[in-house]
Amino acid sequence: MKTNIYIDGFNLYYGCVKDTPYHWLNLAEMCRLLLPKDKIQRIKYFTALVTSRPNDPDQPLRQRAFLRALQTIPNLEIILGSFLSHEVMMPRSPIGTGYVKVIKTEEKGSDVNIATHLLLDGFRNDYELAVVVSNDSDLLMPIRVVTEQFGKPVGLLNPQKDPSVALLPHVMFVKNIRKNVLKSSLFPPVLSDRNGKFSKPETW
Repeated sequence: MKTNIYIDGFNLYYGCVKDTPYHWLNLAEMCRLLLPKDKIQRIKYFTALVTSRPNDPDQPLRQRAFLRALQTIPNLEIILGSFLSHEVMMPRSPIGTGYVKVIKTEEKGSDVNIATHLLLDGFRNDYELAVVVSNDSDLLMPIRVVTEQFGKPVGLLNPQKDPSVALLPHVMFVKNIRKNVLKSSLFPPVLSDRNGKFSKPETW
């Protein structure tokens, strides 16, 4: 089937990549291994640019290297949201010992961007099958519109341990993203693009 894939970058990262050796992940290869019978025509990757933190000043450099690697994939498009940081009062641990002011950072825009592209592409008949790489129940409504109003199937590649019970009744299939698939889907350590050669970051 002519397939478009919509990847929630942060859901994927925190679901099955963080604290693993699989950060240098070739998303096209991962999708090919998980969907071997489908014709993958478009991959859309939704994320936001991170900022440096005192305990991890090189985080933006690593992310830029990864995004540069993704841009070597011909049929992949990166769609950026944003981060919103603000000060909030949070209870100190252990509970009952007062509150402390912290900086809370939230990723904004990716859910809306995924929903918008999923719906617009479905309306334009740009795919026969849509596959969402996420386990976020906030995507329930656009998935329902695609399946119930457009009559198109949606599949789920689940980055987390258990699939969302809210999404399960509305998708054609669920495939968990297994560690062996991640291990088999890594970019080579050195890549080339029109600006020259670049390497996988030494540490994550």
